[in-house]
Amino acid sequence: MTGPAIQVENIAYSYGDLQAVKGISFDVQPGEILGFLGPNGAGKSTTIKMLTGQMSPKSGVARILGRDITKDDPEVQAQIGVCFEEKNLYLNMSALENLDFYASLFGIKDPDSMEVLRRVGLAERAKDRVHSFSKGMRQRMMISRAFINKPKVLFLDEPTDGLDPVTSAQIRATIKEEAERGAAVLLTTHDMFEADELSDRVAFINDGEIVALDTADNLKLKYGTRSVKVRLRDGDSVREEHIALEGDGSSARLAELAASPNLMTIHTEEATLENIFIELTGRGLAG
Repeated sequence: MTGPAIQVENIAYSYGDLQAVKGISFDVQPGEILGFLGPNGAGKSTTIKMLTGQMSPKSGVARILGRDITKDDPEVQAQIGVCFEEKNLYLNMSALENLDFYASLFGIKDPDSMEVLRRVGLAERAKDRVHSFSKGMRQRMMISRAFINKPKVLFLDEPTDGLDPVTSAQIRATIKEEAERGAAVLLTTHDMFEADELSDRVAFINDGEIVALDTADNLKLKYGTRSVKVRLRDGDSVREEHIALEGDGSSARLAELAASPNLMTIHTEEATLENIFIELTGRGLAG
């Protein structure tokens, strides 16, 4: 297909008098990872539930692969992969049986379940029943299940939650591989390192509204202050000096410090996504 894999136009949803999503618009192109970032209660989960057909928007239009999400469309559902925080695995089945069964729901007769388990580091536990798995292993199972049908659209909600740093890095690599394959990825996460590393663009949602949507680099340039931190020996102690790169005389001061025999290190500093979100909304992403 041509055009966005996910296209959202002014969708809104209310729980009684509470307007959870207030007419938001965005799109995700094939092969793009969009980080969908906001604190609990901001409207992320409601948006994803609408896009995955669990709820219908009260107003507005959303399309997946060019088709209206409010229509019961098995062809579109077969092209979607989801990984939610809630684990709904079959605990008395093995890892391999879970994937084979899930693949059968898509009509996949010969799924490459072992390869998918290998990608998430579970190949050696393929024949073990899932009830014996740790929280982190079950999370990896959820991710493997999202990949089994080679979807064109992926919805990933906190995909590395509960995983150790090494496994998290492995999962992030597989998410990049899925995007490189051409999947459109909508990613929600509280891990700002993860969002920064993975996302081609990020959307900040707060109180049901998108307050910023751009690349992480552009947001940092727009809202952040470029600076460097210089550490110098000062007798028996260490002194730090922060220099804003936009200020008058900053270049001369930086050159002076760089030539000092007491220079230890120079590090660039930039605004984080968390800093930018706080500046835009007055609240933290984890709040």
